[in-house]
Amino acid sequence: MTSDAIVVGAGVIGLTSAIVLAESGRRVAVWSRDPIGDTTSAVAGGLWWPYRVEPEEKVGAWSLRTLGVLAELAARPGETGVRMVDGTLAGTGLGDLGPWATEVPGLRPARHEELPEGWDHGLRARVPVVDMPTYLGYLRQRLEAAGGTVEQRAVATLAEAAREAPLVVNCTGLGARDLVPDAEVRPVQGQLVLVEAPGVDEWFVSADPGSADTLYVLPQPYGVILGGTAREDVWDPAPDPATAEAIVARCARVHPPLADARVIGHRVGLRPARSRVRLETDTAAGGVRLVHNYGHGGAGVTVAWGCAEEAAELVSSC
Repeated sequence: MTSDAIVVGAGVIGLTSAIVLAESGRRVAVWSRDPIGDTTSAVAGGLWWPYRVEPEEKVGAWSLRTLGVLAELAARPGETGVRMVDGTLAGTGLGDLGPWATEVPGLRPARHEELPEGWDHGLRARVPVVDMPTYLGYLRQRLEAAGGTVEQRAVATLAEAAREAPLVVNCTGLGARDLVPDAEVRPVQGQLVLVEAPGVDEWFVSADPGSADTLYVLPQPYGVILGGTAREDVWDPAPDPATAEAIVARCARVHPPLADARVIGHRVGLRPARSRVRLETDTAAGGVRLVHNYGHGGAGVTVAWGCAEEAAELVSSC
């Protein structure tokens, strides 16, 4: 065997898990059905914030660990794609968040004059906003610098990977539904609109976890991402024109000039949702040793480093 571990899946969870293992001295190979640029992670909005992810008692620690890493990477935004950006979470108060919120530097209630018309309370924070294509490229380069490899290779069963390494780390996201199989994994469709809006330099989010429609404005180096949707059990990967119009209209409530901004792209991603992240060891048929790390919903970039380090601890225990 030429690898100590094979990580299946090359989204942000898979690449981050592989980096932690490779930088600890293990020989790691990443297998991915899709090119890195075609993964769900590549079309994510990229805001650090614990969103629609459980279990609450673990998400806080995972998120704070990831926040620390991303804040360090933000010192090199051109290389890593990570920037620290000021913004507003409208319609949410400190009491609506978990204990983790007290450890986010600078997180505070928004003043009245800092809120757009239509919202009477919210929070202000300076948190990472990640240019996902650049960030995924950085993660790949960092993995390869540590001796890891990435191979585009689909698998029908996790046992295929186990024939070439003594341990498999399953970071297949929505693919785990069929590959494990785990019927608890299901899609939450997210649609985004990318526009030219050079005057927007702060992020804005108003998201009800129970609603299928959300509102967020995320400035990126290549444009401004407008969102979005959170439609459970919708498998359609095609953008819907009517939905795109509604997204732009919602975002124009916050920044009226967005109503006339030039649209430069549409994106749809299927978030890999689960009632709680599955991060645990397992033994599959044939005695295959597994570490599962999937089911992060829309919070993969937010919890990736915390989950990767816990996954590495599980690998050591195996």
